[in-house]
Amino acid sequence: MQAIDTLHTMKTGTDRTSFAILVKEHHRGLLAYARALTKEEHTSRDIVQDAFVVAWRNLDTFDVTRDFGSWMRGIVRNKWRESLRKSARVIALDDETLEYFEADARQWDGLRDHGGVFTRLELCLKKLPESLADAVKAFYYDEQSGEDAARKLNVQSATLRKRLERARSGLRDCLKGA
Repeated sequence: MQAIDTLHTMKTGTDRTSFAILVKEHHRGLLAYARALTKEEHTSRDIVQDAFVVAWRNLDTFDVTRDFGSWMRGIVRNKWRESLRKSARVIALDDETLEYFEADARQWDGLRDHGGVFTRLELCLKKLPESLADAVKAFYYDEQSGEDAARKLNVQSATLRKRLERARSGLRDCLKGA
């Protein structure tokens, strides 16, 4: 509801601060969404940045009764498709996969409305056994390859994969139950 009030304030001619609030609120989720589409850190950052520029330029066309996150994901998708056209070597995802990503993003939006998905994820991560939490941090946070993360944790690659599987399951259960 705060996002709608913020957008209403912007549409009535008020300042950039309101838009900055929405950017801050949605930035991480949009990065995760773009990363799922592109599989590339730098490309996903560029796409999200371009999407916010497009949103700012077209803010007067935004319908404040719509969800800002959905609108932004649509812009991110369009920017991603545009990047695909520019780079023919990248394989495009089909519409079914894109709808799956959108449904997943809507679920994350719902979590954000209940205390912030990343805040909740951090709390759930703290509830995991140390070995599982360390595996998550090495692989996802530090973005190490499976081999490098296993070496850092002094475990076999298969052990790391099993720990990540258990960690994802524990985090999923925690997020659903919280």
